Amino acid sequence: MKSEIVIQVCPQPRSAAVNLLSQQIPQGEPRDSDLLRSIRAALKGSAPNGVASTCAPCFTDGSDSWVEQELSWNYRCAVLTQGGVIRRKWDFLEEGQSIQYACLGRFAHSTEATGPVHGSAHYTSSKEEYTHTGPTREALFGPFYAIHGEKPKNELAQEVVPAVFVFLRSIGKVFLSNGVDYTFSLPFLVKKAWPLHPHGILIQRVLEPIEVEEARFTGDTLLPTIFSITNPFAEPTAIGITAGIVGGHGDTPVSLSDEDEQCSKPLAAVSAAEEVVWVSTYNFDIAVLITFNEEIRQLVIWRYIHLKPKGAFDPIEHGRTKVSFWVQRLATRPLTNLPDGWMEGFSAALFDQRHDGSEFRTLLAICISGTQALVYALPVNQTGQCPHANFLKTIDATSVIPIRSTRAEMWDLLAVKPGGTVSILTHGLYDLPIQLRLSGSCDVQTQGADRPSDSEVKNIVAVKWGSISSVTLICSGGENYRGRFDMIAQDPLVSQALQVLALALPKQEAFDVHRKFLEAWSPHYFWTCSNMEFHALSLAISSVLELSPVYPFKDDKPPSTPWDKFCHLAANSRSFVDDPALQRLKLPVSPVSRQYFLFTLKPNPLLAPVLYALHMLAEDLRLTVHRYDSLLLLVPLVCQIAHIIRPEWVDYWKRLCPDIMPAWPSPSAIRADTLDDRIPVWPPDMTAVLYGRLSNPDWKFLPYESPRLASLFDIQPSFAFGNAEPLLTLQRVTTAYLCLAGDSVASTQRRAELTVETLIQTWGTAKKGFLFLDRLPLGIAAPLREAIRTCQLSPPGNWRSEHYELVGRRDLAFSVAKVQPVHFQQGLYQSPENYMNSHCRVTISSLVDQAKSASIGEIDAVSGVELDLNGFSKIRFGQDRRLEEVARMLCSSSIASARLVERPDLNEHDQAKEQQHQVVRLTERTLALPYGRAMFTFGTVQTVTREAYVIPKMEFSVRIQPSNVIATPEPGKIPVECVNWGEFHNGVAAGLRISPGARGVESSWIAFNKPSELTPQHAGFLFGLGLTGHLKEMLTWHTFGYLTPKHDFTSIGVLLGLSAANVGSGNKHVTKLLAVHTPALLPTPTIDLNVSLMTQAAGLAGVGILYLGTKNRRMAEVCLHQISRKDLVQPDLSNEHREAYTYAAALALGMIMLGQGSSTPADTACLHRLRVLVHGEVKSLAGTSSRPTFDTNITSPAATMALGLMYLKTGRRDVADILEIPSTIIELNRIQPSFLLMRTIARSLIMWDAIGSTEEWVLKQVPAPIMEAMQEHMLAKKVADDAIQLAYYNILAGCCFVVGLKYAGTARHEAYTMLSHFFDSFSRFVASNGVAFDHKIKRSAVREGLNLISIALCMVMAGTGEISCLRRLRYAYGMYHQAFRYGVHVATHLSLGLLFLGAGRFTLGTSNAAIACLVAAFFPRFHHVSSDNKSYPQALRHLWVLAVEPRCLIARDVNTCEAVYLPVKITTREGSDKGSSQLISPTLIPDFGKLLSVRVDTPRYWPFFVDLEHSPEQKKNLLKNQTLYVKRRTAFLSYTEDPRGSRSLFVRSGSSAGDAATLDFPQLTDAKTHPASDLTHFISSFSNDTLFLAFADYFSRDDGETHAERIFHAYCHAVLLDSILQDKMETLQSHLALYQYRTQPESAAYFHLRLQDLRFAADFYSKVFERRFCGRAEHNARPPLIRENTASGSLQALDKRLGDLTAQPKFNEIFARYARGETIGDAEDFGSPGELSRCLAWYLLRNGVPSASLLVILRQLARDAYAQSVSRSPPEGTADVKGLDVGIKEVLRGTGTKMINAFGSGWSGSSLDRVIDAWQGVS
Repeated sequence: MKSEIVIQVCPQPRSAAVNLLSQQIPQGEPRDSDLLRSIRAALKGSAPNGVASTCAPCFTDGSDSWVEQELSWNYRCAVLTQGGVIRRKWDFLEEGQSIQYACLGRFAHSTEATGPVHGSAHYTSSKEEYTHTGPTREALFGPFYAIHGEKPKNELAQEVVPAVFVFLRSIGKVFLSNGVDYTFSLPFLVKKAWPLHPHGILIQRVLEPIEVEEARFTGDTLLPTIFSITNPFAEPTAIGITAGIVGGHGDTPVSLSDEDEQCSKPLAAVSAAEEVVWVSTYNFDIAVLITFNEEIRQLVIWRYIHLKPKGAFDPIEHGRTKVSFWVQRLATRPLTNLPDGWMEGFSAALFDQRHDGSEFRTLLAICISGTQALVYALPVNQTGQCPHANFLKTIDATSVIPIRSTRAEMWDLLAVKPGGTVSILTHGLYDLPIQLRLSGSCDVQTQGADRPSDSEVKNIVAVKWGSISSVTLICSGGENYRGRFDMIAQDPLVSQALQVLALALPKQEAFDVHRKFLEAWSPHYFWTCSNMEFHALSLAISSVLELSPVYPFKDDKPPSTPWDKFCHLAANSRSFVDDPALQRLKLPVSPVSRQYFLFTLKPNPLLAPVLYALHMLAEDLRLTVHRYDSLLLLVPLVCQIAHIIRPEWVDYWKRLCPDIMPAWPSPSAIRADTLDDRIPVWPPDMTAVLYGRLSNPDWKFLPYESPRLASLFDIQPSFAFGNAEPLLTLQRVTTAYLCLAGDSVASTQRRAELTVETLIQTWGTAKKGFLFLDRLPLGIAAPLREAIRTCQLSPPGNWRSEHYELVGRRDLAFSVAKVQPVHFQQGLYQSPENYMNSHCRVTISSLVDQAKSASIGEIDAVSGVELDLNGFSKIRFGQDRRLEEVARMLCSSSIASARLVERPDLNEHDQAKEQQHQVVRLTERTLALPYGRAMFTFGTVQTVTREAYVIPKMEFSVRIQPSNVIATPEPGKIPVECVNWGEFHNGVAAGLRISPGARGVESSWIAFNKPSELTPQHAGFLFGLGLTGHLKEMLTWHTFGYLTPKHDFTSIGVLLGLSAANVGSGNKHVTKLLAVHTPALLPTPTIDLNVSLMTQAAGLAGVGILYLGTKNRRMAEVCLHQISRKDLVQPDLSNEHREAYTYAAALALGMIMLGQGSSTPADTACLHRLRVLVHGEVKSLAGTSSRPTFDTNITSPAATMALGLMYLKTGRRDVADILEIPSTIIELNRIQPSFLLMRTIARSLIMWDAIGSTEEWVLKQVPAPIMEAMQEHMLAKKVADDAIQLAYYNILAGCCFVVGLKYAGTARHEAYTMLSHFFDSFSRFVASNGVAFDHKIKRSAVREGLNLISIALCMVMAGTGEISCLRRLRYAYGMYHQAFRYGVHVATHLSLGLLFLGAGRFTLGTSNAAIACLVAAFFPRFHHVSSDNKSYPQALRHLWVLAVEPRCLIARDVNTCEAVYLPVKITTREGSDKGSSQLISPTLIPDFGKLLSVRVDTPRYWPFFVDLEHSPEQKKNLLKNQTLYVKRRTAFLSYTEDPRGSRSLFVRSGSSAGDAATLDFPQLTDAKTHPASDLTHFISSFSNDTLFLAFADYFSRDDGETHAERIFHAYCHAVLLDSILQDKMETLQSHLALYQYRTQPESAAYFHLRLQDLRFAADFYSKVFERRFCGRAEHNARPPLIRENTASGSLQALDKRLGDLTAQPKFNEIFARYARGETIGDAEDFGSPGELSRCLAWYLLRNGVPSASLLVILRQLARDAYAQSVSRSPPEGTADVKGLDVGIKEVLRGTGTKMINAFGSGWSGSSLDRVIDAWQGVS
């Protein structure tokens, strides 16, 4: 009887879910009328009458393991079970609708909390709303704007999750496995639904009869009935028909062949007449949909794909707008004479998807009850197109289902035959009959012989509910059985062997091997233990190749004792020799010899391809260290086949694995008639091929490919597993070696780079690449590791982060990575010293302070000057405390201290009065503090929490010293308006603490922080959020709640904040908001909006910010007219802020036209109008006294500044001359001195390039008459007029201010020196006393100038924290007497804040936008009191934020993410000159426009070069993060821990020559004399690398009990020291492997394999490295990772042992027999069994001796040559016998070496002599 494969099945009971749901189905009342029943049926729709079920596999995350899940439902409930256990239950009683259908599928779910909100919900622009005609955005805003303005692409991160879909009458529900659920509306009744690939659902709606009648009546086509749902927020979309689908196979992207037509034409949808009968759901390369057209009785096969809709916002509806799934018609089949209800039994399956040698194709089987099953082939061409389905044949089947049964990556077809039996169609359409038996019907002990026949399951009629390899079988009697048809080989060796054989054997033979393997494995119940699978495969191969196994040592006695049974197991061959603990164990019963040999009389022609294929598989296993055990299993089979057709191959393997066979192949025993000449005499040795390629790049070979095997033997292979490469390790190693030794590339460096690129291309990630290298043997991996080392030392600049990770340069990987690491790692291991230095112990006093503050409810109190900067603030300014000092000065929430001179003559009342004066003066200073604090703490909060954001309080109390009394201001002393503005600025400072890139600032968070009553503090907070760009997140409807109450502060904060958040964008939504607060923007400007003039000024300033640099004519005209607004000419109570309004209008005009003034008519008209506003209207000749239309005192300075900004950097001398500075006393008396200051600034802005940084330039700007008069005045020759003196001081102040603007953020030394000089001279004048009133006037003017110079000085030094500037400002801060008004404090605090901008992380830019914002922020009109907004809008003082640039270069250690000190070399370009400077990070770096490169070149860190000029990616990353990630070399400490470098390992360890000797020849030395003897403690003091610490702790101890242990510890000590000193951690494992090779016993199972690997390594380092790898040819030599002497030393140690063994006479005797080709058995053993054989193998392998059969031939050739040469006289012969012997020897050696592909030195001379001695001993 034909042998069959048996599968165990078991009866399938009703599931728990079906039982549960069956109990809930109500029984209809018998008394119900027909009408009631029909109404119920109509309401119910297509809902099931009983319980319906569907089944699908559920895969666990990221693995191949799966669990069966079943979804069951009745009219009301749905239940999900997994593995038979109920997991979820959903009841839809409340919905009041019955379930129409339900199914399991997958759904794409957004992983972001909130999706993108389109339209007008946010104040953000989806696209740029204003087209710029002027300079580029970068020129306008600087380089940082483009980076930080980049919005992440609007593509949501999605994950596909398992889902349950339930369809009720009018709604659908999706329940995702992660707990999320969606509900959506359904405009129709669902008839049925199917899951789609890769995600989504296909639904067919119920086609109502009335709809059909209407369509017939009107002649219209029916609406589509087939829809897909992929998004719960969109309507169900129809399925589109396309002419062709391109791509989708493998990794090729999917597209439509008629894409252009679909984008212009209306959608062609699947006809309503088509009814879906089957949909493929598994992940095939081709997805299929089958429909049936009832009208024309035709079956249609479609291919479907998922394609993301595009153009979702296009106004025209076309095919590509919304459709997600598309179908292409592949084939049609007319169907006639179909029985009723045929759709119930319809089944189809896609299977056998693979490359068949010519093309990729998938088979489709369609089974319709009552007919034969149809099989189609669906070919896919190289472009991914499947033009049509080809009908192949019909097969006898009544039901089919796809199943994973015999091949891991392929689907087979399970078919039910008409006779009620089942078969699996595999390898295409080859039939594999299956016998089904009930499980448990036979005892496990009886393996197949005594099975009762009545347990067989027959009469199968259908299969359903397939779940990977499990299916339900339905019998004709209604019984259901569940069976698992999983027959996939689990042993990787067997799986690989089957795949290799499929590429070497024809189809029938490949199938026969697989079938016989399964038949041999089936009786053992598909067990995977004890090498059962490989044993079954061996039997299958010998059966197919007609080989008979012969067991010469077989014992027929059945095993009796448990030990006997153990010895009969296949696994008993395991040897304990390699285990140091168990090596002396012996079994009580000697193990049974399982030796056998295969015998055949007539060799099968397929023996050669099978041998070649299995040999290459064995070569592949040789390249993976942890698969040596599989190699020892496979090699006996290879040798049995080789024994018949190529005995030399047995010799090859016997040398590598001497224990595999009892005897050596003897040339005398070879049968010449069985030899196969199609394969070479000596087998291909891949390690020799690889070595040959390394040593000689001219040696050509291709990357290994198994499909080439069959072509050697003219066989058309099976391709049963596709054309994928089964021997991946071999292929990947050969591919890498081709790059490594490419003859086309001469440069060592370039070859190494190509190798690394190939490894990443192969593996994708560095982690997988490392695992691959770790699995390779030491020798094979060595050249690859050396290539990686070459790249590690000098990596190229254009790689991706994966490449840098692979070469161990994480610092470079981070520099080009898209996503930067989190700077604070909780689980990071710190070295003890680092930990002690960075963690302060909690003191009792701090705990007491916390308890006190908690007791009075101040648990959340914040000072507002906290810097949460992850260790940055600790190293920014070294060890000094300047940051703490500035924080103390700028803190407005703590009680200030003041010292009063004790005056005993004052009574108590006068003392109290004096104290109140002091308190009021200090309160003025306190109210000005937030200006500076906003700058100091700018951007220090990186993430906001979900709690309410705390704004620090303003503390006005003063502690009076020395009496230590706390005095508070009397009620009414400080006006409410003054406090309100102080609170506003306090709110701005709190808002600006939140970094522009901070996370968590959303509209809901902003609304959550809104107080119940609007306050100035919250208004300021909103303005601060706007300045940092976070107000963009605010939803539009939240804005109205802020603006409706007409609260002035809030209106100012929101309007300016929104404008700043959308700076330069011209956002329409914000423009509308500004318009309703600015009458000037409305069609009727005279309308009364009930908006204060202050708010209107803010609105106008907002327009300037919003349209910054856009040159918007309409807005510019509005602002120009508002400078001379009619109703502001005469001052009155209603327009007290008219001056501030005029300035706001002028600045807005300047910002809109920023730097874009030209000679066009429009600009000329604007210029003319501004000239009139500056100089006043020309007096008419008639002398009529008409009233002026504007007040020049207000418009002149405003228009001056507008003109300066409009023509910024244009260098227009004619425009600058409009603002000429008068020089005579008469002219000077007609103009306010402060106007001269404005004109000086505006003139310099226009003539920007002419601004110098020296004192000479400043003095040159003063008109000559004024200068001469002042020189005489200073020399006390002649007192200058007051007008001249005032003019002089104002012009100087203006010049200093523009120098500050031009060199802002540069820390330029010339500018700093010059500004310091003027600061000091102005300070001396201010400090001088004079009784005359005019002296006080002059002092006031100089004081204003000093304010400006102070700010200018700190603009130049912004963010540097320069100490002498700090000293000057600290002195000014301490002055708070009567003369120091509010404006002076503001200037001082602004200066202080600028100096420490963002705690030293930020500085100022000099882009056009930055200059305009700095002019607005530091406008030279200082306020007298805190509430003073009359002269200038205080809110604009914070616009400096828009000029800030994060230019602080921070270096972080790539392993710890700690900020570190680092010397860097920076190269810049000024004009055409290049210069470089040495800085120590963290430091401010020059403007990015001038920066060319940053280089890290210090012995403590790996070198690093950032080329900003040529590498846009690195520039972009540096702009984004300003962080250099650096990798510290292992032998050094950081500069923080070891400033002088006295604690490096080089200093501590002294000379390491002794350690090098220990590496080469492990020996004991006097370790105590070594300076780094206590290595564990030493390493823990500086390294935080757990690998080093553990290695030192376990392997480098000095407590070894035995001599061997102590030597090992000494060796490890030397290894560790060597690895750390040269920073090559990867060599630790290599050195341990070398030590293992050196010390392993020769009886070890893998001894000879390791010996060959050691030979490879030693030959590589001694013969190849120096020539091809060290880089000496490029004059860039480097030492190897493993010293040549270390590898050679290990080999020499083994050679010494070999020499001792081969000196024995027994060995000489056995070797002589081998050399003469005589038979050698194991009888002549000495010592332990097999020892002699192992010794011979060792000697042959080490010396590269040719095989015995070759030696016999060589012996005969040598004899013949000798005889011929001696017998003839010269010149044909020779008489020199000695010379003849030498010549013959050389020829023998060269021939022998070539014939066996030996690497390295080839056949050794000593062994050749020994062979010749053996030959001559018998002659």
